[in-house]
Amino acid sequence: MKKLLLGTILLAMTILFPIPTVAGVDVGINISLPPLIVFPAPPEVVVLPETNVYAVPDIDVDIFFYNGWWWRPWEGRWYRSRNYNSGWGYYRNVPSFYRGIPSGWRNDYRERRWKGKQWNHQRVPQEQVQRNWRNWEKSRHWEKQNSWGVEGLKPRRDTRQQKSKVQQPQRIVQPQQREVRQPQQRVQPQQREVQQQKRVVQQPSRPQSREAAMPQRPQSQKGKPERGAEEGHGRK
Repeated sequence: MKKLLLGTILLAMTILFPIPTVAGVDVGINISLPPLIVFPAPPEVVVLPETNVYAVPDIDVDIFFYNGWWWRPWEGRWYRSRNYNSGWGYYRNVPSFYRGIPSGWRNDYRERRWKGKQWNHQRVPQEQVQRNWRNWEKSRHWEKQNSWGVEGLKPRRDTRQQKSKVQQPQRIVQPQQREVRQPQQRVQPQQREVQQQKRVVQQPSRPQSREAAMPQRPQSQKGKPERGAEEGHGRK
């Protein structure tokens, strides 16, 4: 009875959880790391032309340095680390810089040729690269350094500079339009003064006040009569 019950449970698990699905989960969790590479000394690298990618040329395994990370492929997966000899971690996707790396770059290095042209590559200690890679990338150091050492290689066009040159005339037009509008605003006070002058000319003269229109009585030189004299004059 117990065997029958156990067989039923196993059959139900097989139907609900197929074997490929379980295997896929195990592979996704247990991702093996690449073996460590022992370097007798800190490696020197070369910058690959037309890129900002540095490669270790003296070993058979591909190890690159880009954007502050060391990168290496192994068994169809990619790994990266802050150190060239330890601390590798799984990277889910193919790094973007790898699309511009020719598959035969190692042969080009040995033959000192790049796209059929003489390549006078320069070996750089990895300490200098880790300290200066950011400034070199911003200043386009290797491009200006004899075009990565490749004779006759034309430098790349900086699309950002071309866009800024196209946008500059549009920015200059705006201040000119503002300057044209300013004289129109200055004319308004002058028009107001002319209108005020017209109003003053057209305004009729106001009549004088009643007191100013009435003639003033001449005052006697003798002055006012005394109170007693007025009373006596009235009695008569």
